[in-house]
Amino acid sequence: MTIFITGICGFVGSAIARRIRDVLPNAEIFGLDNLGRPGSERNRRLATEGIRTIHGDIRVASDLEAVPPAQWVIDAAALPSVLAGIDKRSSSRQLVEHNLFGTVNILEYCRRSNAGLVLLSTSRVYGIRPLTELPLQVEGSRFVPDFSKINTFGLSSAGVGEEFCTAAPVSLYGATKLASETMALEYGEAFGIPVWVNRCGVLAGAGQFGTAEQGIFSFWLHAWRARKPLRYIGFGGMGLQVRDALHPEDLADLILKQIQSPEAKKSRICNVSGGVDQSMSLLELSLWSKDRFGPHEVASDPQQRMFDIPWMVLDSARAAAIWNWKPRRSLLSILDEIAGHAERNPDWLDLTA
Repeated sequence: MTIFITGICGFVGSAIARRIRDVLPNAEIFGLDNLGRPGSERNRRLATEGIRTIHGDIRVASDLEAVPPAQWVIDAAALPSVLAGIDKRSSSRQLVEHNLFGTVNILEYCRRSNAGLVLLSTSRVYGIRPLTELPLQVEGSRFVPDFSKINTFGLSSAGVGEEFCTAAPVSLYGATKLASETMALEYGEAFGIPVWVNRCGVLAGAGQFGTAEQGIFSFWLHAWRARKPLRYIGFGGMGLQVRDALHPEDLADLILKQIQSPEAKKSRICNVSGGVDQSMSLLELSLWSKDRFGPHEVASDPQQRMFDIPWMVLDSARAAAIWNWKPRRSLLSILDEIAGHAERNPDWLDLTA
């Protein structure tokens, strides 16, 4: 099997490449990366593991024309922050060119090569307004939806399902990913290309290039360990907002099932996440960090940022039913892995954030 991974030098792309190499040692794995993210240059060492990396940019169609044909493409390239396009680190035009126009270039490559596609999407395709309007109650150190008052299609105590509202606003970032999903599914229908779309929760693990807007579990632990400034932003400034975590190796295990399954499935879109059992509030993350690294002050900033939501946990029941998949890595094991990396690499944020 020949597998082409975009964004291969990123945290997720490199982890998927290594996991596939472990499971399919005879597969030919190669990938493309523009090395634009601080820290990505370090993952060019994949060459020592028999995984070829190509320096190129998915926004440049001719860069993909020079890539040899593959049987499967795993699209792990993106500007991944929900604030991309408005954070003054990237322009709105750059976001659209990378996350949407780049996807079209990848789809054209798939059409030419007759390659299947696994598109990595995001929980941020779900509507912000209904998520911010959820009735919430405080249980211990976190927000919990008051499900006795909720009758929202696509939402249950297990989390947000694939049928949940995707109407705008979803953020510029979420809109580019939602549009990419639609284009991928349409290309699949038009040209007979197998397409699987995985809407991922918060991915987390050692070696992640974490920031306050993306990769929050890694960023928080590294910043706490290095005694860098931290803030609880919005929703009362108490750190009660909740996310779930997923290790990229667990995502890779689902992808392995997808690229080794030629038969049709009843749905091409699945949520992929740690779920309620692997969720945590920022305050709970702080309490864990205090136990591991000692005390550190976190500032309170009640001013809410654009696109922020107080509670997001994905329900992966569809992935379990269709693919017999569930995450193997517990949240505590993921945090322990990140903490160990932070202890071994005290300057990690200076290099990557």
